[in-house]
Amino acid sequence: MTSATEQPVPAAPRLIATDLDGTLLRDDKTVSDRTVAALAAAEEAGIEVFFVTGRPARWMGVVSDHVHGHGMAICANGAAVADLHADGRLLKVRALERAVALDVVHTLRAAAPGTSFAVELATGIHYEPAYPPFFMDPGATVAVAEKLLHEETPGAGAPVLKLLAHHGELAPDDFLALARTVAGDRASFTRSSPTALLEVSGPGVSKASTLELCCAERGITSEEVVAFGDMPNDVEMLSWAGTSYAMGNAHPAALAAASGRTVTNNEDGVAVVIERLIAERAGLGVER
Repeated sequence: MTSATEQPVPAAPRLIATDLDGTLLRDDKTVSDRTVAALAAAEEAGIEVFFVTGRPARWMGVVSDHVHGHGMAICANGAAVADLHADGRLLKVRALERAVALDVVHTLRAAAPGTSFAVELATGIHYEPAYPPFFMDPGATVAVAEKLLHEETPGAGAPVLKLLAHHGELAPDDFLALARTVAGDRASFTRSSPTALLEVSGPGVSKASTLELCCAERGITSEEVVAFGDMPNDVEMLSWAGTSYAMGNAHPAALAAASGRTVTNNEDGVAVVIERLIAERAGLGVER
C-alpha cells in the first residue's frame, strides 16, 4: 500500500465512491468547505460522485446539501439506492428476507448470549428493549425481535434493509468473526461502529456489489472507479475499485484492502486525493 502522494490515479476516472462516517465526514459529522469544493470540482470535471454508506436514506441530511449532478447514494451497506434530489426516495432495494433475519437472531442468541437486536426497515428502525436506543428515531417500535420481524408489525410489507446485532461485552472484531462462522452461510455480516455492533444484510449484499450494479447500468468499469473508506463495511468496495484509498484513521482490514492511503477524515483525506486527481487530469489534458 502506498501513500496518497505516491498512489497513481487513473487517467480518466469516471466515478468517485466515498463512505461518509470516518471518511468524508469529520468527526463532528460535518463536511468541510474544502471537501465541498472538491466534490463540486469532481462533478464539474465530469466525474460522478456516489455516497456509499451504512446509513439509511433518512440519515443523509449531513450531505444532502452537497449533492450536485446526480445526487445518488447507496445506503444501508448496499441494501438500498436512494435519490437525494427526491428526498431520499428509494430507487432500488436489496432486502433481507424476514425468515432469514429471524434465523440469524436465533443463531446469534445461542452463540452469543446477551445479544440484542434492531431491525432497519425501509420505513424506519425498530429495536429490542435491551438495544442501545436510537435517539434520531424517537418514534421507533420497541419489542422483541420476533415481533419486529413478524410480517404484520411493524411496517407491514416494508422490506427489511438490515438487521443490527449488539453485544455489550464481546470485542467488535471477535463478534464479527463469530457471527460469520455461525451464520455466514445465510447472510452477509459486517460492521462500521467502534462498538460490538454488527450489520446484517442479505446474502451477497454489500457496498461493493450494489456499487457494481450501479456502475454496470452506467457502463462504468471497476478500473474507472476511485473509492474511499475506513471500516470493515468498506473492505469489499475498496477491493473492487480499480483505485482505492483507506483513510489515515482506518481499521486494519480497510488498510489492507485499499491500494492507497490518504490522511485522516479530520484532515480532509478525501479532498486531498480529489484535488490531486483533478490536477493530474487537467495536466494530462483529459476531456470531459
